[in-house]
Amino acid sequence: MTHLGLAKSRDLAGSCQCGSVTYRVADEFTFAVNCHCSICRRATGAAFKPLAGIEREKLCVTSGQDDIQVIDAEGWHDERCGRCGSFLFSVVRDGTFAHIAMGTLVDDPSIRPTAHIFVGSKAPWFTITDDLPQYEEHIVAEENQARGTAQAC
Repeated sequence: MTHLGLAKSRDLAGSCQCGSVTYRVADEFTFAVNCHCSICRRATGAAFKPLAGIEREKLCVTSGQDDIQVIDAEGWHDERCGRCGSFLFSVVRDGTFAHIAMGTLVDDPSIRPTAHIFVGSKAPWFTITDDLPQYEEHIVAEENQARGTAQAC
């Protein structure tokens, strides 16, 4: 399968729980992390959200567009299935980037989460037991602090 007509790119299928909304996304994620921020925990109802980041143009809803429920926030929004409630992805960076909820991928992506982020606000009842690096906030924020540079929020 080729991504949106482009050669040499593998597409992955994704779906909500009930199958009303399906999507395809290029297996070209730029990063994957486990996010422990309170927003992701509340959105998923879980201890953390495994997410994979990709340019929005590489994501295509293939069925159920009318069933998508958009939950707006300032500068970003979440997209869920309006029928079963599955959290599919977030659209961030003024609509140019998507954070795919990795649990909705039907196919196995080539990327794996490489870090835990926002562990400073993780659920107190959850213990991280793997050896992935842990960041109190976002990876970029901590790297910029280490270099002494500012980051826009």
